[in-house]
Amino acid sequence: MNYDPFIVPPKKTISLSKDYDAGYLGKSQKNEDTANKLQSDIKRLAAYQDVLYASDRYALLIIFQAMDAAGKDSTIKHVMSGINPQGCQVFSFKAPSDEELDHDYLWRSVRALPERGRIGIFNRSYYEEVLIARVHPEILAKQQLPEATLKKNIWKQRFEEINNFEKYLVNNGVVVLKFFLNVSKAEQKKRFLARINQPEKNWKFSTSDAKERACWDDYMHAYEEAFNHTSTSWAPWHVIPADHKWFTRMVVADMICNKLASLDLKYPILTEEHQQQLLAAKEMLEHE
Repeated sequence: MNYDPFIVPPKKTISLSKDYDAGYLGKSQKNEDTANKLQSDIKRLAAYQDVLYASDRYALLIIFQAMDAAGKDSTIKHVMSGINPQGCQVFSFKAPSDEELDHDYLWRSVRALPERGRIGIFNRSYYEEVLIARVHPEILAKQQLPEATLKKNIWKQRFEEINNFEKYLVNNGVVVLKFFLNVSKAEQKKRFLARINQPEKNWKFSTSDAKERACWDDYMHAYEEAFNHTSTSWAPWHVIPADHKWFTRMVVADMICNKLASLDLKYPILTEEHQQQLLAAKEMLEHE
């Protein structure tokens, strides 16, 4: 499948409502073939993770952003179901603690960055600082920022800081892969009602979810501004259709595999001295 239409072109102004269809399926249909495709990519991902860990040269940072009920948790659960937990970590960024508020807004994300050889997943991320903090100015007011900073064009400033931060990561071997799971307002309503009507899903729903829905247009504007300013050649944004969860998972899994494949990862080549040591160890074991 050609995933170019899902990319936010750097330096191009986009509209989520006009340029990206949350229900897009292309020529795909939910059937045995698409199910097999996902399972195949889960196995591919496990293989790529193994050589990523062994090569110890790159790290992969996967960022998921979305409106509530878009399927971030379930996408992470299904796509990452085959990998070794020792080589992957997931961080879900909630409201910052008092300690975190006493630091710059990137501090807690820097602490959670993956080591070389590992996959790190941010379920929400530092992008919340140009999304929810923009929709709800009272959040920004709690960050104890200098008055001079608040008087400037703070959102433009943060876009530049994020771009520089991601460029720094990429230059140091951290591959940044950014997904926005694009769910429609109608589908979100459907999923919210399912959480309310099905007792086993009640725990997933919070009254704050419904309140945030009232800010839908404000969030769309904030997302568009963020994408228009932070989709770069080194870390582009991918807007993934999310009204059909099976399609979302299939696309995300395939794109992660393709990104890892593009790194041309290889297992380490042993020195001749190390190979001789292995042969000596093998002979010793065989003659026990």
